[in-house]
Amino acid sequence: MSGPVLRVRELVKEYGEGDAKVQALRGIDLDVERGDYLAIMGASGSGKSTLMNILGCLDVPTSGRYLIDGADVGSLDEHQLAVLRNRRVGFVFQSFNLIPRMTALANVELPLVYGGLGVAERRRRALEALEQVGLGDRTHHEPNQLSGGQQQRVAVARALVTAPALLLADEPTGNLDTASTADVLEIMDRLSDSGRTIVLITHEHDVAAHAKRVIRLVDGEIVEDHRQAPVDGPPPRLAEAGR
Repeated sequence: MSGPVLRVRELVKEYGEGDAKVQALRGIDLDVERGDYLAIMGASGSGKSTLMNILGCLDVPTSGRYLIDGADVGSLDEHQLAVLRNRRVGFVFQSFNLIPRMTALANVELPLVYGGLGVAERRRRALEALEQVGLGDRTHHEPNQLSGGQQQRVAVARALVTAPALLLADEPTGNLDTASTADVLEIMDRLSDSGRTIVLITHEHDVAAHAKRVIRLVDGEIVEDHRQAPVDGPPPRLAEAGR
């Protein structure tokens, strides 16, 4: 499909009414091309989480237009939105959001279960995704048997398993130590190098430095948008024991 993966025009999000009305987003215009790796930065209250929720079809704007992979989100009903989220968007959250009593493999298979794929195909794709993040030997471990870094890598595999048009990562290293952060960022770098479209929210400059492009929000408006050369990451660490 031609055209940008994301196209946002005059996006406004307001909360409250009358004197209590707050404008979280004030007319955002944004295109994200295929294969781009974008970091969204901003202080608390800047609107970055609100923007991420709208881009992930978890919230709706007050006004404006939003297209993802050519589909006009504003024209979709609830069922169509759910299908779009499941098939076109992969989510990685700060808190991992894994199901505690399910294995890594079963957690990664979940989006494919909702998508109606057969057992054999979803098992094949889930195993492939876990291999991609260096966890082929942890398929039958439950989340409480995995380190924080390993849990986040399971979450990345779950986000990738549907081959989404867009990977959305909201503070994906926020709960990780330095070594696990390096592992997750190395995976993101490799995904970007392979052509994945990634939008990442972070308040950490070291994390944003891995992106190809950085935008900064202040009071619901984009005040900076620039391209950069990603930093050279540390050597791959995925084979190290206990990570």
